[in-house]
Amino acid sequence: MSGVVVNIVRHGFYLDSVALMRYSREISVMEGVEEVALMMGTPSNREIMAEAGVLAPDGETATAWDLVIGVRAKDRKTADEAVAQAEGLLDQSGSTRGVDQAWRPRTIRAAARSVPEANLALISVSGDFAPAEARQALNSGLHAMVFSDNVPLEQEVRLKLEAERSGRLLMGPDCGTAIINGVPLGFANRVEKGDVGIVGASGTGMQEIFCLISREGGGISQAIGAGGRDLKEEVGGITTLMAIDVLDADPDTRHIVLVSKPPAPSVAARVLDRIRESSKPFTVCFLGASPMVLPKNAHLAPTLKAAAESALGDRSVDAGFDAGQTAIFPPNGGKSVVGLFSGGTLCVEAQYVFCDAGQQVCSNVAIPGAGNLGQKQFIHRFIDLGDDEHTRGRPHPMIDPAVRDDALREALEDPDVGVVIVDLILGFGAHHDPAGHFVESLSQRGADGPVVIASVTGTDADAPSRSSQVSRLTEAGVLVAPSSADAAYLALACLESKGG
Repeated sequence: MSGVVVNIVRHGFYLDSVALMRYSREISVMEGVEEVALMMGTPSNREIMAEAGVLAPDGETATAWDLVIGVRAKDRKTADEAVAQAEGLLDQSGSTRGVDQAWRPRTIRAAARSVPEANLALISVSGDFAPAEARQALNSGLHAMVFSDNVPLEQEVRLKLEAERSGRLLMGPDCGTAIINGVPLGFANRVEKGDVGIVGASGTGMQEIFCLISREGGGISQAIGAGGRDLKEEVGGITTLMAIDVLDADPDTRHIVLVSKPPAPSVAARVLDRIRESSKPFTVCFLGASPMVLPKNAHLAPTLKAAAESALGDRSVDAGFDAGQTAIFPPNGGKSVVGLFSGGTLCVEAQYVFCDAGQQVCSNVAIPGAGNLGQKQFIHRFIDLGDDEHTRGRPHPMIDPAVRDDALREALEDPDVGVVIVDLILGFGAHHDPAGHFVESLSQRGADGPVVIASVTGTDADAPSRSSQVSRLTEAGVLVAPSSADAAYLALACLESKGG
């Protein structure tokens, strides 16, 4: 790799990963900066920085308790300016703004003692340290939401068994979204309070469902994240089953929605048995799963939109939308579709829609019936840009939409590509203007380029508002579908429409 690499190590300085990703994004847009990483100096993080070409000898000596600033730039002057910018942001984050902030607890136990009414800890540290912090939270009598990923599977199982024995919910690891008692946590949105409870092993899947429900006048009682591996055979659905117990006993919850990618068959059977014991209605959305026999009180939803409609009492979401009427034949005559997703579950949902229509699809997160990315016999390509292979050493595309830029440019320039699908996800922790960035990325698209379709997950209570983002996209000639499922159906309709 070309360029000058500079590292600065801040010994004994900690900042959570979400804040570090935001700072990385701010610095990466500086002219002449090629790559940026701000990370705690754990062995796994140093490996990520080395692979990204931003680790210098100074950074190689960092410990897990040190923060490493890594910059690769076109020349030393630019690198030094970028490092100075990073240090300024870090200094600002560590400053206090009043006497009441002069002391901050340094452990979960100390925090629990200082706020005795608190009953939940949100943990966002390196995966190497997350199990110890989660255990400390459980031992302090707290429920825990573990935002951290890269926690070994065996550690997750141990933690969840401990949580189960203590009667505490352990959401995660890798739990990105929750709404607990009306408080949005992680990547969540501002939604209405209501009587629908959601349990999800999928963050973006939950966001899509509760935003659609809220936009149609419904509301959420609780949205409990389980973590992406909870329904694996090894974990056994421990958090999912505990969350069902919580919502089943909650008088404010009328209807319960479950959402995840396909669970292990034995775990799915266990979950369905638990549903059968309840007197409440359930909607089950196991995207891409094989057909299954459900209890009488459960309804199977094939898409996230269908799950929202089921929870709303079979009321249609955006009933006025007609994919056939909205479709435009690709001006370049391209016959393939490329999906570039920041939400992994939205990528899975699009695959389901296409496979169900008999289309040949490949993906880096392939569902049963789809091929693996790169298999040339498959016509359509759906890519989860939030997967680890795309985010190692870089912010998640929900935080930094520039992660999508190179893949978007390649798709727009490919004459075989007739339609490009993208998702924009709003809410806490997400980019401040994803539509604005996306429209700028489209500036080089020619008049005879592919049709571009977008879905926007969010509400008008979010900042920015969903309606403002939709307007920005529409003005740029993007077809905006009311849901992620509708975006996939619209892409199919575009391919089937008649050219002039």
